[in-house]
Amino acid sequence: MKLEDWKRLQNGSDLRGVALEGVAGQALNLTPEVATTLGRAFAQWLRAKRQTVGNVAVGTDSRLSGPSLRQAFIQGLTESGLDVIDCGLASTPAMFMTAIHPELNVDGAVMLTASHLPFNRNGMKFFTSEGGLDKSDIHELLQLAAAGELWTQAASGSVRTVDFLASYSEHLVQVIRDGAADPDDFDRPLRGLKIIVDAGNGAGGFFADRVLVALGADTTGSQFLEPDGTFPNHVSNPEDPEAIASICAAVTRARADLGIIFDTDVDRAALVDSSGNAINRNSLIAMISSVVLDEHPKSVIVTDSITSEGLKSFIETDLGGQHHRFRRGYKNVINEAVRLNGDGKESWLAIETSGHAALKENHFLDDGAYLVAKLLIQMAKMNRQDKSLVSLIEGLPQPAEEREFRLSIREPDFASYGKQVLDQLATRTGAQPGWRPEQPNYEGLRIRCEGAGEDGWFLLRMSLHDPVMPLNVESNLPGGVELIVDRLRGLLSDFDGLDQGSLNG
Repeated sequence: MKLEDWKRLQNGSDLRGVALEGVAGQALNLTPEVATTLGRAFAQWLRAKRQTVGNVAVGTDSRLSGPSLRQAFIQGLTESGLDVIDCGLASTPAMFMTAIHPELNVDGAVMLTASHLPFNRNGMKFFTSEGGLDKSDIHELLQLAAAGELWTQAASGSVRTVDFLASYSEHLVQVIRDGAADPDDFDRPLRGLKIIVDAGNGAGGFFADRVLVALGADTTGSQFLEPDGTFPNHVSNPEDPEAIASICAAVTRARADLGIIFDTDVDRAALVDSSGNAINRNSLIAMISSVVLDEHPKSVIVTDSITSEGLKSFIETDLGGQHHRFRRGYKNVINEAVRLNGDGKESWLAIETSGHAALKENHFLDDGAYLVAKLLIQMAKMNRQDKSLVSLIEGLPQPAEEREFRLSIREPDFASYGKQVLDQLATRTGAQPGWRPEQPNYEGLRIRCEGAGEDGWFLLRMSLHDPVMPLNVESNLPGGVELIVDRLRGLLSDFDGLDQGSLNG
């Protein structure tokens, strides 16, 4: 493979590629042979960062290609003389935790996952004790792979198997027990509560039996807990409308007090209340912000760029915190929260509307299970006072309408063309009555729309990785989104390199 072929595997701070045949137009580029080379490259990258290297831990989600790629990656590590801890089925947060576990002596960890992508895709997320690798680290790793000058050792490293999900589950159980501090039944703070899980046939099924049942909850009605890499029931994604509809229906059917849905590798989550209403996106951010700001008053909540005006008002006016709306990308919001803390501005939560949430107390690891654990602690406390968890966000303003459109860029140099669109649109919106740019703004063009019947905002930005410009529009008035979009149609009409078909749907 040439360097440009290796670069195609990079997806920000992750690797993702096509690992199985069967989808037209998608050629294999993440094969066992590629995985072996990546194992050798990671070994060499680790040695360059550390004088001595102990174990490397490797785990997979439920994908069909996971076992073969895991074995191939392990082969690359052991051929390089490194010892490996094979964790088998695991979650992404659990694999980071291996890197800081005091008894495992792990210097690097790898999770094979492609998050919520289709069955034929797979990928890799890399960790050290400092956290997940950044975009620049992945670039270095791929350059090593492409160069092909990778060391092997005459004496191969060893492999031992560890069920680390068991240890990780015990950790979560203890976190919830300590946090809930139930004076009547310390070990079972969730007794009397019916809480169901939808794992989407990913790696999150452990949470029902190993965590919730251990804490006294009734999990009857949980669904799709068995790992199945064909994902036969719905996309394993807490943002997907079909997946959310499925867990909402399951909560209603089971008459549960709470529903929990995870993505494939358990670094994202969403909830459903006892009435079958989804708690995700802005509502989920508001709920965990309420908990965090109660513990750390006036601190900064870092979110991505597409959060609503109502959420900002809720965080700052109702909760007394500070809302720092930054950029899309879970690593972007995490790194920004870390930067703020380094500058002396206290920030305990970095969260995306996608369900990625990272708390300072949990190493700023984006961990869907830990996010849920924090909210279960609050639920247990409130249940003892005959209050509901959802009452935390009763004051959250909800928009009347919200839509997302995706405008594809036809031009080969899509990044330059997208910048041209944003620059010219910024000039054009400046002449529009009732429209003004949001300040501060860290991504794309965000405009407050106060024209007749609008009362909303839009954000047009570049996709993180694809030739697409997502457009998010919200309004507090029925029909307001269409009024905003109608004005945008006119302002964008002469950009022939931008496919605007979705605006007419």
